[in-house]
Order: sequence, then C-alpha cells, then structure tokens
Amino acid sequence: MYELIEQARAAIAGRLLVTPKVGLILGSGLGGLADDLEQAAVVPYAEIPGFHAPKVHGHRGELAIGLMEGKPVAAMRGRFHFYEGHSMQEVAFPVRVLKALGCETLIVTNAAGGLRPDWQVGDIMRISDQIFLPGMVGNHPLRGENDDRLGPRFPGVVGAFDNELVPLAREVAAAQGTTLREGVYCMLSGPAFESAAEIRMLRIWGADAVGMSTAPEVIVAIHGGMRVLGFSLITNLAMPDGPPANHAEVLEAGEQAKPRFSALIRGILSRM
Repeated sequence: MYELIEQARAAIAGRLLVTPKVGLILGSGLGGLADDLEQAAVVPYAEIPGFHAPKVHGHRGELAIGLMEGKPVAAMRGRFHFYEGHSMQEVAFPVRVLKALGCETLIVTNAAGGLRPDWQVGDIMRISDQIFLPGMVGNHPLRGENDDRLGPRFPGVVGAFDNELVPLAREVAAAQGTTLREGVYCMLSGPAFESAAEIRMLRIWGADAVGMSTAPEVIVAIHGGMRVLGFSLITNLAMPDGPPANHAEVLEAGEQAKPRFSALIRGILSRM
C-alpha cells in the first residue's frame, strides 16, 4: 500500500499550487462547497492511482486542492463506498493520500438519517463518536499486516473526535445562529436503507444518526495521526413507523442546507 500511496501522491503533487493542510471529504450533495477554491487544481479520481470513480449520484469524483478562507485544503468532491464493491482499505485509501500530501486535519461530512424524533431534516450534527458496525464484524480498513510507516498496529480510537476543534465548531455555529446537534454516528454497510427493526436496534445502542460511510475514513485518519472533525447533515428521519427513505430526498435536503453547511465549514476554517 505504501508504494501505491506514493504513486497517488506523485500524480497529484505535480499539479498543485498550494500544499494542503486540511482534508475535506464532502458527502452526498455537498461537493459544491469546494466550487470557489482559490488557486485551485482539480484532479479527477480516474487520474489518481488507487482511487475509484463514484457511481452514486451526488458524488462528483474529483479532488480539488486550493485555498478556502485562506487555508490550504484538499477537498474530495464525493467518495466511493463499501457497498459499491470496494474493500474498506480501498474506501479509506484517499485519507492515506491526503495525509501524504501534507494534511494534518481531516474534516469528514456525510448525509445521514436522523434517529432522534425531536430532530429535523436539515439539522447539522457534530459527530461526537461512532459505531463502526461493519468493522466490528471484520470489514476493517486496518485488517492485515500493519505498515509502521503509516501508523501503529493498535491505534486507540477513544476520544477520536475530542480535540481543540470541537469548541471552535461550537463557537462558529453559535455565532452564525446555527443549531449544532451533537451525537453518535453509526455506519451500516448499505446499500439498502434500514428496516424498522434495525432502526429500533440502533436507537437502543445509543446511535443518533445512521449512514453508509465515514467510519473507516476516521479510523485511518486516527491511524495516521490526523485530527478529526466530523459532521452529519440530517437528510431524512429514520423512524420505525415513518415513510421509507430514498436517495432523492437525501440530495434535496443537501441542496437546501448547503448555505448553512458551507458557512459552518468556512467559518471553522477561517478561525483555525
């Protein structure tokens, strides 16, 4: 893997005008946040070794690197998923490359179903912790031989989301008049949305939002020594007695929340 990471880094580095320090992974419908980068270089995933072109609507499949709020960032406009047939190592591989490019902080975003009946579509949740269900049953990005050049064999994940960026995110949200929810994100493998029984189970487990991504990216970021800040945009309410979810409403909710979501991320970057 180390050699493939270096190949990917080299394929990107020669095009850059800035060296990124913050990596952004933009989930379903959120890729437009990176449209206004200054000194931008845009590299399609198809031109990066080890990357895959997403096949899900709402994921552009390109890496945009430039300045946002004066900070050098590398923004992934969309991600590829475990449910598309990729391994967890492949899904989290871009985080390895972001680290190799110089990123010290990773901000992950996703579209998620809200499991709290008192929340609303369009709410933004800071991820305070995660339940990585596929990883718990063996589909883990660190499975296999460990390369000490990339990180330790047994990284600790307790406190992965607790760092100096948390109070900053709260302050920015309050200043902007945005209600920032906080809760536990649970990743399921997908691609089917959850059954009523599964929704009830997740609520008993203490999950506040559920989705099909993010957790392996966080694991690999921690393995590589990066700071992590995570946000879920609540794009539907996953209620056991509610209507079934669909991907169209996920994209619509992302479009409507884009101004608030973009302002939050930009505000955090400006004060980092």
